[in-house]
Amino acid sequence: MRMTKLFMAAAAAMSVLHTVPALAQGAQCGNTGAGFEAWVSDFKQTAAANGVSQSVLNRAFANVNYNKPTIAADRGQKSFKLSFDAFMKKRGGAAIISRGRSMKAANQALFASLERRFGVPAGPLIAIWGMETGFGSYMGNQHTLSAVSTLAYDCRRSQYFTDQLYAALQLVSEGYLSPQAKGAAHGEIGQTQFLPRNVVRFGADGDGNGRIDMVGSRADALASTANFLKGHGWRAGAGYQPGEPNFVAIQGWNAASVYQQAIAYIGQQIDGK
Repeated sequence: MRMTKLFMAAAAAMSVLHTVPALAQGAQCGNTGAGFEAWVSDFKQTAAANGVSQSVLNRAFANVNYNKPTIAADRGQKSFKLSFDAFMKKRGGAAIISRGRSMKAANQALFASLERRFGVPAGPLIAIWGMETGFGSYMGNQHTLSAVSTLAYDCRRSQYFTDQLYAALQLVSEGYLSPQAKGAAHGEIGQTQFLPRNVVRFGADGDGNGRIDMVGSRADALASTANFLKGHGWRAGAGYQPGEPNFVAIQGWNAASVYQQAIAYIGQQIDGK
């Protein structure tokens, strides 16, 4: 993924990345690209009325286009309908477990510090990291702002992704996201594939250098992931298999039950529990 690093002062991250309006009233959604340019024009007017500066809007939307690969990916998430065994095979679950154990051994100090700080053990973090990007090896090639804008315009989940678009504009405004950034098909950012709103809410400095880089720093990406799980109810020391207290936090990561089960299973195999 080609994008500038997401630099944030750790102490000021949550105060700087304030909440923005979730809806662009008056912007008409659509199910084809035909109305996209008109939607962008309406959205920019509404966003400006909601306090987004014109310079940010001009920079953010300079190269935004209706992104057909994003729509294809959004409509084609067939793997989430697979059985658990088929899903694990398709996602390379055995390889993730094998490499994940090596990653845990090679980064013992990092994972120990994350568990002390957030209460989340290595297993589920490594499971997410491996399934999302192959441990940072592939983070996507789609234009981030086009992806998020396309899904904000698309009628299927317009409200949800309009909020993500406002969050992305925050990141552009503060210099944390390049208007040229590229990532995953739905606008996810970094080694564990955070949507913009989750960068705003849960971005955490894991390597102690005073800034957050979801792309180039595995420590920051994993710390942010642990912070996400903690923010979704993770309780230190509790179990995370289906039916156990921390499985609820895993459910917050992805709505697909087979994905949730895979995180829990892979994590358990890595943690040896």
